[in-house]
Amino acid sequence: MATQVMIKNPTTGMIKKGYHGFSWTYLVFGFWVPLIRGELNVAALHLLFSICTIGVWQIIISFLYNKQYMTRMLEHGWVLSDSETSMQLARQQLGIVAVS
Repeated sequence: MATQVMIKNPTTGMIKKGYHGFSWTYLVFGFWVPLIRGELNVAALHLLFSICTIGVWQIIISFLYNKQYMTRMLEHGWVLSDSETSMQLARQQLGIVAVS
């Protein structure tokens, strides 16, 4: 089950919902999830992999998609911006070491 954590772009001040954990949304909707989130290249690649593996890719990536999405967002400058408890849980699941 995916857990929600808020992320913020410090440059623009824009706030989004991020998720970590299993993605039921991806399991059901597949490549549409990255497409709707604005990741066109990722959506095209996932569509290709889903077609080539006759849908097996969609099952496997459901376990990984939210972590990959959050990792891409954090690499592009977004930061966790939620309660300390939520951020700590997200850091643990995403493998982020908190720098003090």
